[in-house]
Amino acid sequence: MPVVTVKWVEGHNQERRDIIAKRITDAIHEVTKIPETGIWVVFEDVKASDWFIESTSVAVQRAGKSKT
Repeated sequence: MPVVTVKWVEGHNQERRDIIAKRITDAIHEVTKIPETGIWVVFEDVKASDWFIESTSVAVQRAGKSKT
């Protein structure tokens, strides 16, 4: 049973999650022929203040500020 974890910055709605989970499930099923019921997709929301690109948080980047 494959488990796919999607970590992303919080704020994505249920419709987006449903679409992404379906596409991931379809892709794994197509390649492996594992039944869809055996493919799990888990979403982990991360606060923008806890997600960093280089040394600047996404929250700071979204605010249009750069680390000084």
